[in-house]
Amino acid sequence: MPIVQNLIAEEFGCHIGKYSGRLKVTQGGVTLAQAPLIHLESVTIAGSGVSISAEAVRACAERGIPIHFLSGTGTPYASLYSAGLTGTVLTRRAQFGAYFDARGIRLAIALARGKISNQANLLLYMGKYRKEREPETYQTLRLLALEVRDHLEELRLLQREALGEGYMVDEMRGQLLSIEGRAAQKYWQGVRVVLPESLAWPGRQGRGARDSFNSALNYGYGILYSQVERALVLAGLDPYAGFIHVDRPGKPSMVLDLIEPFRAPVVDRPMLGLANRGVKIEQDERGFLTEAARRQLADSVLDRLEAQEPYEGKRQRLQSIIQMQARQLATFVRNEREEYEPFIARW
Repeated sequence: MPIVQNLIAEEFGCHIGKYSGRLKVTQGGVTLAQAPLIHLESVTIAGSGVSISAEAVRACAERGIPIHFLSGTGTPYASLYSAGLTGTVLTRRAQFGAYFDARGIRLAIALARGKISNQANLLLYMGKYRKEREPETYQTLRLLALEVRDHLEELRLLQREALGEGYMVDEMRGQLLSIEGRAAQKYWQGVRVVLPESLAWPGRQGRGARDSFNSALNYGYGILYSQVERALVLAGLDPYAGFIHVDRPGKPSMVLDLIEPFRAPVVDRPMLGLANRGVKIEQDERGFLTEAARRQLADSVLDRLEAQEPYEGKRQRLQSIIQMQARQLATFVRNEREEYEPFIARW
């Protein structure tokens, strides 16, 4: 039996219960999935009509296993953590303080640099396999990747200006988001180039999208979101106190900050792989993903999180890299590290 580290329950009418040191997902007396608690890292309830026993909740809380709740479209709406995991103080105080000085500027710029670099690198990755058989597509992707990378110089200049003038994050956020947005336009142009024309992709759309590719991306980001939030909590950081994304009640701005460098390498890459292999993403008559499609997409993202990438001189699982990035961020805000270096994937 394979080791299950991330248990997902999404079938309508299924139940998660605790049985002799493991969690089981059952439906009508049939076992759909099971995971020994000793290996389990997270539980995700992704859909309506799923129940969980008090014993299962307690077992997860006692072992520090978070329980995440996603809507059918992949929108996270709640998480359960053991109270002990959220009881840190020193790191959070440092995180709040960093917002008002140069640490906040450096973090925001670094996270944006990671996002833009990984977008450019994914375009280059998609292009290198087309160099011989699709030379025109290769050249288009290469040029778009270079245009995306051009915005890194804008980030460098913005950081120099912000630090020189003694800005706070609030005073440079508009410029930063403008740079990110213009880089993203070039990036999604490149994505359109490699998508099959049969998908009739309307362009990047977030919440509320009904086309299959945007729906797949949005659901995949929801799975990634839970992994990033868990990493931040384990590192002692507040998921709701970010730097790039503006603070609003109930908005997990730190999760949204740290997720940015990981969207392209963890979600966009496997979703593009499915699309280019002609894998059909099933939707119901209303345009929502079916249970089978949600399972397929979740498995694709979780498999990608198990893949290894070079990081700090070693090959590490992407899931482990997310955790190490959260810890590096925590040490930076505590002034135990001079710089925060974002994860940049190889292409």
